Amino acid sequence: MSELVYYDLKGSASMSPSLPVQVARELGRRIVAGHFEPGSLIDDENALAERYQVSRVVVRDAVKILVSKGLLDVRRGIGTKVRPRTQWVMLDDDVLAWHLTSSPTPDFLKQLMDIRLAFEPKAARWAAERGSKEDIDGIRQAIVRMELEVGSVEGFVIADAKFHRSILKAAHNEFISAMEGVIYSAILVSVRLTNQDIAGNKNSVPYHRRVFEAIAGQDGDEAERLTIKLLSDACERLGKELGGFN
Repeated sequence: MSELVYYDLKGSASMSPSLPVQVARELGRRIVAGHFEPGSLIDDENALAERYQVSRVVVRDAVKILVSKGLLDVRRGIGTKVRPRTQWVMLDDDVLAWHLTSSPTPDFLKQLMDIRLAFEPKAARWAAERGSKEDIDGIRQAIVRMELEVGSVEGFVIADAKFHRSILKAAHNEFISAMEGVIYSAILVSVRLTNQDIAGNKNSVPYHRRVFEAIAGQDGDEAERLTIKLLSDACERLGKELGGFN
């Protein structure tokens, strides 16, 4: 699944990115994919400028972008090093999107699902307790879109992501809403493993509809319970595809 789908879901600007952003994205993808080991030096400005056919100023600005995301560390007299994953800004939209271009590790996927299980069930409960009529209508529209897109791998996963986003919005918690990028990343990364059979899409719709009905019925207990079940089942399927989580 393309990282462009992630950016579309996040509503990122559609205009062509600047040269520094383009170079930062190319380097960022390579770092996230593991082409550079943590602690290793990347090429110097001259080499990068020649490789990407840009000026050294563009390279310098691209490196600054990656430094701000925790991926690189610039040391005068030493060079530019790749920082350990533990120092990356993992909730950054670009960092999450760049994982879509690499082969996801079981550990990365497990951590994404852990976060979803920690936050989404509570979001479903709060949506049931706090959601406005407009919020409920938004969730209803999202489930209808899922039903319409069961025959399309990409269309369905986008509808799925929007369904979960509508629940986060209905929870009326700014910190929960800020987690939507993690959900998009988890859904888009795992789709290559669990959603290749469109029959599975059709089977999952009733479970999502039950979550919606619990929220619409203002049953917070049931909404939370069903969301735990929904995500736990998805985690189990993902683990089977990967040969188990460690």
